Amino acid sequence: MAQSVRQQGAGEQHKLPVRTLVSASIGNAVEWFDWTVYATFLVYFSGQFFPSENEALSLIGTTSTYALAFFFRPLGGVIIGRFADLRGRKAGMLLTILLMAGGSLMIALLPTYAAVGWLAPALLLVARIAQGLSLGGEVSGASAYLAEIAPPERRGRYSAFFYISTGSALLLASLLGVLLTAVLDQAQLESYGWRIAFAVGGLLGFVGLWLRRSLVESESFEENAEKARATTNPLLRTIREYPRSVLQLCAFTLLSTLSYYTFFSALTPFAVNFRDADGNDVFIALSIGTALFIALCYPYGALSDRIGRKPVLLAWSAATAVLVVPLSFLVRDSLPSLIVVFCVGLGLYAAMASLAPAIMSELFPTELRATGIGAWYNTTVAVFGGTAPLVITALSSRGMPTVFFWYVAGAAVVAFLGILTLPETKGTDLR
Repeated sequence: MAQSVRQQGAGEQHKLPVRTLVSASIGNAVEWFDWTVYATFLVYFSGQFFPSENEALSLIGTTSTYALAFFFRPLGGVIIGRFADLRGRKAGMLLTILLMAGGSLMIALLPTYAAVGWLAPALLLVARIAQGLSLGGEVSGASAYLAEIAPPERRGRYSAFFYISTGSALLLASLLGVLLTAVLDQAQLESYGWRIAFAVGGLLGFVGLWLRRSLVESESFEENAEKARATTNPLLRTIREYPRSVLQLCAFTLLSTLSYYTFFSALTPFAVNFRDADGNDVFIALSIGTALFIALCYPYGALSDRIGRKPVLLAWSAATAVLVVPLSFLVRDSLPSLIVVFCVGLGLYAAMASLAPAIMSELFPTELRATGIGAWYNTTVAVFGGTAPLVITALSSRGMPTVFFWYVAGAAVVAFLGILTLPETKGTDLR
């Protein structure tokens, strides 16, 4: 299947292998559904795993657990990324979806702090570690697979499916939030409503596992399997032989991860807890913004195949630097204002998200691709994305919420400078 996809190539009659793209991307969708459910519902279940009499301490404890799990993403990226470079993209993607689904079901069934004391947050951390390892390996494996099966002149289009699936999963998570906040009151949400969301994520994992079992290895992996097995110290080799690629990946991932966690995760508890926004309004605005994000991914991917990766990425980073601070003043108890915030923020982010698998895969050769992406992408995400909800919560509690958005603007400047150094790779063959 992968070989036939590559051979269709350049002709006008090229037909997207939708079944293959959906099967490859569905696992990523499950991963991000589960990950986002935690971030968006933590405001409701924080008191279940930490002492409920201190609301601020419970929220900090839950967001800290969220952040700590991120630091297992680089480990998962290295271990599972190397596994995918040695054993195949399909094997790596099956492993990651099993870990993520298992972690989600575990959280759905965990006992509370009132029942077992400090064992509750300890078990929560174990489940989150499993999810952190899983997501660390998922991004590298799925990104490499989509890039490797794509014809060079259509890699941006194929790449877009990665975050089309992600956006669809996030939209499902947001709509589930709308539904649960509409039909359940605060006490019900805190008691058992959040468990429903995690159970749905676990069940979706088995659907993804069934779809992925039919995937065929990419031709690029099969051609370079022996080279990957002969490679020693792959992580060190990415630094020694491709330091420029590592720095470039970290630069644009810095803004990418802050954009993602600002608009998809951190703004929800921030708007509810510190700007007195209605929870249902936030979920509605997030759902509208996410639908726009999904709609824009494929056009952005196609645009990058036409005009190049760099123009699209430079426009994204420059616009984010200029607009993110003004947007922060629109986060308030007003549905129209919230819709503007999420639509502008996620509309901009779609430009980067649509290209992420393509641009990351183009930085490293096949025998190091999953390891290189897994290690350095996830390290950057752990340091900056994992701490985003904690940072915005801490700053807001001290009366300085706007500082966080200046922080994102600064990251946009760094990303812009890093993108300027990228070579243009549209239409080129992968190494």
